[in-house]
Amino acid sequence: MSDTMRPVDATTSPLLQVRDLKMHFPIKEAAGLGRTKKVVQAVDGVSFDLKPGQSLGLVGESGCGKSTTGRMITRLLTPTAGQILFKGTDIARMKEKQLRPFRRQLQIVFQDPYSSLNPRQTVSNILTTPLRVHNLVPRGQELQRVQELLERVGLNPEHHNRYPNEFSGGQRQRIGIARALAVEPEVIIADEPVSALDVSIQAQVMNLMEDLRRDLGIAFVFIAHDLGVVRHFCDEVAVMYLGKIVEQGPRDQIYNAPQHPYTQALLSAAPDLGTIRGTPPKERIRLVGDVPSPIDPPSGCRFRTRCWKAEDICATQEPLLIGKPKSGPGHAAACHFAEPKIDLTAATA
Repeated sequence: MSDTMRPVDATTSPLLQVRDLKMHFPIKEAAGLGRTKKVVQAVDGVSFDLKPGQSLGLVGESGCGKSTTGRMITRLLTPTAGQILFKGTDIARMKEKQLRPFRRQLQIVFQDPYSSLNPRQTVSNILTTPLRVHNLVPRGQELQRVQELLERVGLNPEHHNRYPNEFSGGQRQRIGIARALAVEPEVIIADEPVSALDVSIQAQVMNLMEDLRRDLGIAFVFIAHDLGVVRHFCDEVAVMYLGKIVEQGPRDQIYNAPQHPYTQALLSAAPDLGTIRGTPPKERIRLVGDVPSPIDPPSGCRFRTRCWKAEDICATQEPLLIGKPKSGPGHAAACHFAEPKIDLTAATA
């Protein structure tokens, strides 16, 4: 954990509990053809806890269900099944009127800073809208609050009357973060918030979110495919594959002793700094085949069609996400043959 990260008390009760969350999208087919109705199993049984001030990284290939999970948590999507418990209250199927107070507490920062802001509204209008919706600030004090938010995210408060197209990509993402902060949330879903930005700007935005986490105690679900960014920001990591979490645990255990073959493959493909430091480069694990369709996922273990460890049991019995004591407390992997055989410490220390 970096020196600036806010420590998380292990005895604190979870702020957010996701239980067996599923999102199945039905596929529309021509009527009268006698075909069986099919669904896209975008997310199929995801569970995790998030404590106050904690940052959980959701990582995996494109299409694995990361963003869909984030949109369900904020109730931009209504789950097919499962629970979303915020401070013990299940919000998974609440009606809009019931949801309003919870929407304040669960905010989202979108991936694309260009399409997530209304180009016809000034920054002042964009930031004032959530204040009015939730009746947070008296009318005469709205501008002051808007300027405070802009200053908090590192922008000039005097630029409140400008339009989004007058800002750079990094500045627009700061405006998106300010919009999420306006309602004083306890949880922010950051959906690949820096993937569309230049590398130099990524670091600045990441440092801003780290400051917010430290200073305000906001918990983050950080969705990303960049393992380096996740390692910098998150203290807990969950690896997703084809709609399921296949490995989860403390960041250092995941990165230094990955147990699931898919996690090992992801980390082996990450940029190798070992060669710069004079150590032997880590061996690249090259997966064969394409990611299976979420319409018809493989039986048993969904990763088995690309896994070099797969045996007959992998096709007939789905592995459970259970802890592996040898790896350390809180570290779990959904693999019949999980064990930390590949140690990447030398290459990433």
